[in-house]
Order: sequence, then structure tokens, then C-alpha cells
Amino acid sequence: MIVGIPKEIKPQENRVSMTPSGVDILASHGHTVLVEKKAGMGSGFKDRHYADAGAVIVNTLSEVYDTADMVMHVKEPQPSEFHLIKKDQIVFTYLHLAADKDLTLALLKTGSVGIAYETIEDRNHRLPVLTPMSEVAGRLAVQQGAKYLEKTFGGSGILLGGVTGTPAANVMVIGGGVVGIQAAQIACGMGANVTILDTDIDRLRYLSEIMPANCRPLMSSPALVKKLAKGTDLIIGAVLVAGAKAPKLITKDMLKTMKKGSVIVDVAIDQGGCFETSRPTTHSNPIFEVDGIIHYCVTNMPGSVPLTSTIALTNATLPYALKIADNGWKSVCKTDPGFAKGINYVGDKIVCKPVADAFDMNYTPLDKILQV
Repeated sequence: MIVGIPKEIKPQENRVSMTPSGVDILASHGHTVLVEKKAGMGSGFKDRHYADAGAVIVNTLSEVYDTADMVMHVKEPQPSEFHLIKKDQIVFTYLHLAADKDLTLALLKTGSVGIAYETIEDRNHRLPVLTPMSEVAGRLAVQQGAKYLEKTFGGSGILLGGVTGTPAANVMVIGGGVVGIQAAQIACGMGANVTILDTDIDRLRYLSEIMPANCRPLMSSPALVKKLAKGTDLIIGAVLVAGAKAPKLITKDMLKTMKKGSVIVDVAIDQGGCFETSRPTTHSNPIFEVDGIIHYCVTNMPGSVPLTSTIALTNATLPYALKIADNGWKSVCKTDPGFAKGINYVGDKIVCKPVADAFDMNYTPLDKILQV
């Protein structure tokens, strides 16, 4: 199979979908890997590193799409490349389709096959390809939240952990999954008073066992979120419904009751955001203010630490890329039901039910396509 690794073109996206070592492994399996010129520069990987690993360096994005059977991105294809995507070509990346109807409709028109990193499951129903970026985003959420609490950026001026004789900040983490755990651990380590919310009692028991003493796991409810928001300095939205649009847990009315200069970080923004007032932002213009509350809603948070993120991403995606390249995506679906959940669309048909439900569009079970 010919695998294409393009240079990411989303603003301030410095990650690349494959490290040179990953390319080396694909090449050792007899596959051709096309790497667009300077694709790895943002992550510290030079063209010669890829060439030494066996890649073919090409000059343009169109050369990648013209030749590759599978194109591996980090982020969703951008409008400027829609016309390059070919019928039956595999697009393997973070798609987040349920948050973007225009993107969904555009990709359906290409006739390609969309495999989303974020909906692939392992045998334990975990999300193995989403997990590493969730780990990065959870840790970054606290770093960014702490920064924007500084008065310089319009924050309340509280230090997350305080110092001797002063109060620490109150942090609320909504969601006890991978993002939530990572965020809570970092916030606890910085000395904040942390409350982490989830709706799964077994998850809360687990959190009670592993989290430090300054973390309080509680059963989430709309009433509790509303109550806690009033006294919270930093709220981190870490909820996830795999493949679906995120629920809105902080409403605009709640902002009026919060302390001015508080910060909310919406890690769920890729899936539409879990705060009613959220809208996507970029690394160059990361924040905006509503009713005195600072919002940080960058859609590609891990892109700010591309060396760590690219290595972690390759560790997760490479086993699946090898399976696809060695056996074909249909064959992998038949032997790995968790991988099959990563298929979001085939041709002009949506085969991921949460995506179809998000836009009230027709849903086609993947099994019907695999039987043809």
C-alpha cells in the first residue's frame, strides 16, 4: 500500500501524523510511504530523517493525494484539500464529524473512506488512539488555565496552588475519563483544591482510590455543577461521548453567577464543546471573554507540544496503520470489531450512528457495506 503523510495545514498545527521511526516500520513491511516536504519540521523531524527511514519525499500536498491509497492526517482535512481527496481513498485521522456538518457533507461528496482515530475501540471498550492526545490535552488544560488566571490576561489573579497563608484556587473538572484524570492530577500537584465530577459510581470509586487527598470525586448533576461553578476559579470541561456531540454542561446563565476573572477550558471543543458559550479558538488567538469569564477553546491543544504529541500519536496509530496497509480496511473490520467502530463513512454513506444522529441524517450499518 502507498501511505501518504502530508504537512498539516490547520493554523498553528505543528504535529505530523507519523515519526521517522514509524515510517521505517511501515517501509519494512514493504509499503511505500510518501512524506510531504517539511511535514515533520514543526515536530523536530527533518526531511532527511524520513528519507533515511525509507520515505519518498514529495514536494506538494497534491502529490500525496494523487498517489496515496491511505492518507494519514493529524487533524481533519481542511476545505482547501477537499478537492484533492479521491474516491475510495482512505482518510485516517481525527475527524470529529459530529461537531461539523459542513465537513461531514464535504467528505461524503469525495467518495472516500473516513476512519476516525477518536472512535476506534480496543477489546476493553477504551479509545486507544484518542487516549494519548487526551492525556496531553488534560495536562495542558491546567497549564493554560493557570496562565490565564493571571491578571495580565484578564484573570482574577489567583495562583493555582497559592502560597503559605493564602488560599489555593478552586478547580472543577467535569468528567472523570482520561482528560479529567490527567487534569485533576496536574491541578492537585500544583496545590489547588480540586473537585472532579462523573456520573459513573464505579468510576468515582476508582478516582477515590487513585487521586490525592486534595481531590474530591463527586457524582455529577446539573444542580451540583451550577452550585460549584459559583465558587470555582478554573473549570475544565473533560466530557466525552465517543463520536457524538458533547453535551452542554455550563450554561450562559451560569456565567453570570461565577467570579469575574475565572477561567473555563473546554477540552471537548473538538466535539462541539461542553459549555454553551464555547466557540473554537486557535493558538494565536486562544481566549475570549463572556460575562467576565475567560474562555479557552483551542481545538488542537496538543499541537502546542508537537514533539511529545507526535511521538505519542505514532505509538497509538502505527499498529492500526500496519493492519490497514497489510490487510486492507475491510479485512481488519471483519476481524476487529473495535477497529470497525472507527469507520465513520464509506463513500456517501455514514456508518457511524452518533454522527448520523447528530445531523438527523441517514445511517447505514457498516455490516451492509462489508457484505457487498
